[in-house]
Amino acid sequence: MKKVLLASACLFALAAPASAADLAARPYTKAPVAVASVYNWTGFYLGAVGGGAWENTSADPKMQGGFVGGTAGYNWQSGAVVFGLEADAAWANVSASASALGVTVESKTNALGTVRGRIGWAVNNVLFYGTGGYAWIDNKLSGTAPGVAVSDTKFHSGWTVGAGVEAFLAPQWSVKGEYLYRSLGGQTYFGGTVLATDSGTLNFHSVQVGVNYHFNAPVVAKY
Repeated sequence: MKKVLLASACLFALAAPASAADLAARPYTKAPVAVASVYNWTGFYLGAVGGGAWENTSADPKMQGGFVGGTAGYNWQSGAVVFGLEADAAWANVSASASALGVTVESKTNALGTVRGRIGWAVNNVLFYGTGGYAWIDNKLSGTAPGVAVSDTKFHSGWTVGAGVEAFLAPQWSVKGEYLYRSLGGQTYFGGTVLATDSGTLNFHSVQVGVNYHFNAPVVAKY
């Protein structure tokens, strides 16, 4: 047993210098540093938007329906704060009709849009924002009776406020959802005739979703 122990001690003694030499010769390799993705919201974007709208009134029938269109905007980012301007326009089918004694009257919004400012708080690839600005609709009031059909189209202007959330799901592509309250000034339809009708203020709730393509490269690698 003493011989075995002595032989082992000699082998360890001989191997130690060689191992130390190997360690000294082996180059030191630094562990790779993880790369974090940081999103920059600054830049121009184009997108598509669609949703639904319904009239805010206690009277029946209420105008309601859907719309689809396009949007364009630009963002500026300072720290976590994001400022922006956005415009959208959409084809719409938001309507209501009523019939009595063979006469049918319909009010139908054929198009709608907004020009709005946005301000929000970015949490990397997610943006929470409030928005507000100018709103418009193109609306048609029509009536039919046996042998008679009349219509008049008016452009209504007003304001809108709302809030939403937008998130990057892929490089340069984001999706959003938002709520808007729209208030449009009244117009007189069939003015100067016995059919003259004052629409009064038209108020709408709307919810919409959209997808945007950002022309800048929003993902910045941070080491």
